[in-house]
Amino acid sequence: MNVVITGMAVFMLAGCTVAKSSSGDGTKQDKDSVKIGVNMELSGAAAGYGNAQKQGIQLAVSEINKKGGIDVNGRKKKIKLIMRDNKTAISTSASVAAQLATKEKVAAIVGPATTNAGTAEIPNITKAKVPSVSPSATDPNYTLQKNGKVQPFVFRACYQNNFQGGSAAKFVMNNIKAKRVAVYTDNSSDYGNGLAKAFKKTYKGKIVDSQTFSEGDKDFNAVLTSFKAKKVDAIYVPGYYTEVGLIIKQARQIGIKAPIVGSDGMADPKLVQIAGAKNASKIYYTTPFSTQVAAKDPTASKFMRDFKNRYHEEAPTFSALAYDAVYMIKEAIENEKSDDSAKITKGLEQIKDFTGVTGKITVDKDHNPEKPIAVEELINGKVGKTFKIE
Repeated sequence: MNVVITGMAVFMLAGCTVAKSSSGDGTKQDKDSVKIGVNMELSGAAAGYGNAQKQGIQLAVSEINKKGGIDVNGRKKKIKLIMRDNKTAISTSASVAAQLATKEKVAAIVGPATTNAGTAEIPNITKAKVPSVSPSATDPNYTLQKNGKVQPFVFRACYQNNFQGGSAAKFVMNNIKAKRVAVYTDNSSDYGNGLAKAFKKTYKGKIVDSQTFSEGDKDFNAVLTSFKAKKVDAIYVPGYYTEVGLIIKQARQIGIKAPIVGSDGMADPKLVQIAGAKNASKIYYTTPFSTQVAAKDPTASKFMRDFKNRYHEEAPTFSALAYDAVYMIKEAIENEKSDDSAKITKGLEQIKDFTGVTGKITVDKDHNPEKPIAVEELINGKVGKTFKIE
């Protein structure tokens, strides 16, 4: 996930030097606890995602600590969580990362939620040799340096835009069997643009029109009316629930009955609140966490029960991703038998067949998780069916 966020460029402040590897000593922890930092969008434009991730992080830490903590080479150590708000601003994200890595001396960081804020923290975490796991930064280049080599301390728990956009195209072709598609892209960020590019690259039918909108837009009727006149079989709308909810509502109000397909930025209960339940049928979106799939999996179903008991609501996708990010760090520490930040980095690189609530996770050479993807269908505002995309 990536949103356009404000703030001055921070790379001149932090420097652009990137370590060549994760070898060497990193940040050390005390004998009784492991400090895990959180650099998260708790206010600002991406606060909805950040606060959902905060819930997943807190649930994971609470569970781990109730069981005695993380096993660090035979010694149980509880997690000390240090949470900071980056305010959905790149300058703040960079300073939060510096504070967590150098002043608080955390062993690892969870977050940020967005690609831009995550990219802003890279120089500071690299200098300190502290790994970061973003639950939801989806830009394909997020974990890579400009020369194509991997960013040694940057990881994520979600898949990339190109995989997600391509999977949506396969679903539109194979499941909906749409031969005429309009693409309506949120061009405010690399998120929407990246998804649209991947969709267009994979889709083999006819794209009859391609239009864009921006974050904060409210009136989509003119473009939707043009789509209706072109008799489209489906509309692909990669964007966030704030705008996509309105697009769904206005499309149905003018009589568009075609399926509307989107991305994980729609995977929030507020989508239906904005669109209206009566309008939210034949709505599909790609997601790394399907409640229907999760209900059949012991690890995921336990997470859903525990989440509902703690927060009195259904677990959203972004909470599940953040929950997995914490457990990936735990897995790395226990496998390496060390909570030294450089050793944790090595452990994250070597994660294989890790059982997460969003599926089995193996970290590839570019620090991306290899994991399953699904498409959920909304029927009258509720998840009716789930499709696995191969």
